[in-house]
Amino acid sequence: MDLTYSPEEEDFRARLRTWLGEVLPGLPPKPAARDWPGRRAYDTAWQRMLFDAGYAGLHWPRDAGGQGATPTQHLIFLEETERAGAPYVGANFVGLLHAGPTLAAEGSPGQRARWLPPILRGDDVWCQGFSEPDAGSDLAALRTRAVRDGDSYVVSGAKIWTSHAEVADWCELLVRTDPDVPRHRGISWLAMPMDAPGVTVRPLRTLAGSTEFAEVFLDEVRIPVGNRVGAENDGWRVTMVTLSFERGTAFVGEVVACRRVLGALARAARANGRWDDDVLRRTLGRLNAEFAALWRLTQWNVSEAQHGGGVPGTGGSVFKLRYSHARQELYDAAAEVLGAGALDADHEWVADRLSSLSYTIAAGTSQIQKNIVAERVLGLPKGR
Repeated sequence: MDLTYSPEEEDFRARLRTWLGEVLPGLPPKPAARDWPGRRAYDTAWQRMLFDAGYAGLHWPRDAGGQGATPTQHLIFLEETERAGAPYVGANFVGLLHAGPTLAAEGSPGQRARWLPPILRGDDVWCQGFSEPDAGSDLAALRTRAVRDGDSYVVSGAKIWTSHAEVADWCELLVRTDPDVPRHRGISWLAMPMDAPGVTVRPLRTLAGSTEFAEVFLDEVRIPVGNRVGAENDGWRVTMVTLSFERGTAFVGEVVACRRVLGALARAARANGRWDDDVLRRTLGRLNAEFAALWRLTQWNVSEAQHGGGVPGTGGSVFKLRYSHARQELYDAAAEVLGAGALDADHEWVADRLSSLSYTIAAGTSQIQKNIVAERVLGLPKGR
């Protein structure tokens, strides 16, 4: 792809900067980190502002309610909103970055019309019901059962690490609809309303003290067959579409954020005398090169997705593998800069350091990503 910006793209950047400069000063204070109902209201209000200004779903296809923007415009939007300190997707990252793009790619016209506009307007928040207590990285081992009963599925089972389940309206849910076929072939992808009878949410407290994850228990929950995306037992293929978004483009804004944090680390090190440490300076310099390269890879992945019908390719696994480790290294460097301050759990960088530990597990472990890269990118034989 062409990595330079055209006059039209620079005009788009200028108009976006002007709009951000007008609206951001009027935003209310961000709610406390652990106030998830408050953060949902804050995040969805920002999403509505984006919608009203024509920036919601900027890169989504027009027939999915988006603006049909080019990959470069999408990246400019992410650069400028992050640099301006604008809110990110927040509590509805599953709806905007995972479920929504999956519905745009795989949903029927009726499903698109039903679910995508509320996501883009900020009306509905989604969570993800994929992982189970005994089926995390080995996702195909899931055991949540869905039995067809007329026009409904009756679903029973348990999910874990369900992000923002306590404030979600809908859940992208994987269920086993045929236990008698090879495990990858008996899975279906359903959209489940979180207020359905039989759904119980139990928050999980993380190392940082937050509760954005939850266990979700399903006791004979009835879900309409019309809420199935794709054919029955074709859910594994649909799930690969979801995971390609999760690994390929969902972290795009975070790369920009990491580059901003890196600059703040350098300024803090100069201010507190840590800049005299040659090892720290080399680490920050190397990380600067790492994130610059990851941004270029991001541009390539977004461009590839645009030319591939909107679905990212295997480059997403290359990106996710390296980004997960680079993010951990970034916040290890933050601890070096903070010194004794690295023991302050309320400091933003300390909280982010604890959060970074999950990145080599979330959205597919690093081991899974290495297998994908080895088999699908390098063409190596599958391990036994």
